[in-house]
Amino acid sequence: MKTLVDHLAQYAAYHRDRRNIASHFIGIPMIVLAVAVLLSRPGFAMAGLWLAPATLVALVSAWFYLRLDTRFGLLMAALLGLCLWAAAGLAQASTALWLSTGIGLFVVGWVIQFVGHYYEGRKPAFVDDVMGLVIGPLFVVAELAFLLGLRKEIEHAVVEIAGPTCIREKKALA
Repeated sequence: MKTLVDHLAQYAAYHRDRRNIASHFIGIPMIVLAVAVLLSRPGFAMAGLWLAPATLVALVSAWFYLRLDTRFGLLMAALLGLCLWAAAGLAQASTALWLSTGIGLFVVGWVIQFVGHYYEGRKPAFVDDVMGLVIGPLFVVAELAFLLGLRKEIEHAVVEIAGPTCIREKKALA
């Protein structure tokens, strides 16, 4: 299994432009919430919890993140739990509200992602490795930690492999 640094560095190699990274702070949470919402039906309440396909996906994802890194894994599990909580509320609402919210978040989140990759000048990481879809949310959490001055040892290891972030100049149209 790849290490946390391996995964983050591979993903970061596709995300060195700060505008692209900034777009991921908006787009990825929207997509994660959208997936939780869309997978929250069918579902049922048991012991005060809403159990649905989203629950299984969140548990498997949290387990993966915890295996990579305990601290990031616990934070990711908490964030996924918040997504499940919001999704459960929408799952029990009308079909129109549930579906329009899920699809709307999903589409707008991906549009924001692709705008970021326009600035990057590179395709999204998941095009070359489907694991990028799982690492994306962790990347956003890690980048936030780095901005807050946390986990500097991880940040330095990732930057050593992927290179520093930058703002690219727009190429002149020929």
